[in-house]
Amino acid sequence: MEEPLKDAGFNTLRLDASTDEIRQAEIIKEFGSAGAEMVLLASLKTSGTGINLTAASTVYLLEPWWNSAVEEQAINRVHQYGQKENVRIVRLIAQNSIEERILEMQERKKVASEDFGRQGPNEQQEASIDDLCRLLF
Repeated sequence: MEEPLKDAGFNTLRLDASTDEIRQAEIIKEFGSAGAEMVLLASLKTSGTGINLTAASTVYLLEPWWNSAVEEQAINRVHQYGQKENVRIVRLIAQNSIEERILEMQERKKVASEDFGRQGPNEQQEASIDDLCRLLF
């Protein structure tokens, strides 16, 4: 995703699991002062906790996470105290893809959670064998 954005004239910054804490702080600061012409590419896990992304106003989710709480945490980094803009969330999901199946699994888990109460930490952290089989087949 980074190269096509650069080819189209966008400035990009990247946050992922390989980014150390010092560089992460530098990236967040640079993103906060860059303005509308900057795109921050961030993995869900990296952008889900401990950072403030209120400089952003649009979030594009390109790769859904099987646990919707991880997505919600990442979105909340943008939509939190100090946000001055309306926040727009856009999901890009290809038809008949594993991502589409992940969304279906999220919905099943949501319904089950509502029916049987809040899931415990273990259920939130681990996908079941049945969940994985549904994704693949």
